[in-house]
Amino acid sequence: MRYLNHAGTSWPKPSEVIEAVNRALTLRPDESAAQAFLDARAAVTDLLNLPSPERLLFTPSCTAALAVAIGDLPWADGDIVLTSGLEHHALLGPIQRLEQTRGVVHLASPYTPGAPMSLEWLKQRLRKGRVRLVATTHASNVTGEIVPVRAVAELAHAHDALVLLDAAQTAGVVPVDVAALGVDMVTFAGHKGPKGPQGIGGLWAAADVLFASPAASCEATGNVEGDGVDDACKPGAMPGYCDVGGTNIAGLAGLAAGIRAQLALETAHWRQPILLGAQLRSALKARPGVRVLAGPGPSTTVVSFLIDGLPLERAEAGFAEHGIVLRAGQHCAPQALNSLGVGGTIRASFGPFSEEADVKAVLRAVDRLK
Repeated sequence: MRYLNHAGTSWPKPSEVIEAVNRALTLRPDESAAQAFLDARAAVTDLLNLPSPERLLFTPSCTAALAVAIGDLPWADGDIVLTSGLEHHALLGPIQRLEQTRGVVHLASPYTPGAPMSLEWLKQRLRKGRVRLVATTHASNVTGEIVPVRAVAELAHAHDALVLLDAAQTAGVVPVDVAALGVDMVTFAGHKGPKGPQGIGGLWAAADVLFASPAASCEATGNVEGDGVDDACKPGAMPGYCDVGGTNIAGLAGLAAGIRAQLALETAHWRQPILLGAQLRSALKARPGVRVLAGPGPSTTVVSFLIDGLPLERAEAGFAEHGIVLRAGQHCAPQALNSLGVGGTIRASFGPFSEEADVKAVLRAVDRLK
């Protein structure tokens, strides 16, 4: 079997992750919580080059992290949030709730192939004022196109707007340097590029980002003097563990192990999936009857395409019959599909141990399914 759905979740998990999760599950919570928290925080800090690592909050998922980041900001009626044209529903859902309940206005960038966020549109919209937040995916989970985040952040900050980066598709896949990108908040999914288990994600916020977090009172798990957990559970300007539920100790242990395994890989193993994606994208574009959904410019390992005459509801099973696991459908990104003018796509995405043989297998399957 050839597994090509790494944009959905990484598989197989490194043996270090399985061992770490098993160890955490066999220890009493009071024995494992503190060290798991510290190990995971150090690993994520190394992966993303986080300033102020004490401002890192672990959550049950990237979706939960986005809900906290967006929902807990102090919004006022008439505030504006800008997004790219290729967002996942996990980012759009909390914004839609703000539109319905707080009078917030959401505007999305027009999309052209190779420009998931139009910098000219962004510049013009920021000049009109009232933009509180620019929230954007780092890379589309549908097309793989990467947003020029540094340029977005510079424009936003010139007009006193905050920047929230959804790094679900890039953390652990391409180098993500939060300090260099200059964003104010970043969220990530532990089970994708970081190679951790399901059920763990996180939100980092810069020290000058003030939230309107709900007042909560509870006992934090795994308190360590100076680790910031006690303060995180007090009502204040930073969301805490009381606000997002109990800490997933096994998830933290697996996340730390997955990140360490990923960071230990040689540079070639980081580059290989990107090169394979580019190779497949190029080969598919040259095939009659195949439409590739992407533009020029930097991309992740994701390749989305359509085959003339092959219904999406048949595509996934058709590739499975050829021993290939990929995804076909909407990918939880209806806005992105609207921007692309399609109802769904066939999506292949590569991991660090994918091979050129995987590309050839997809191409053979495409030729047989056409």
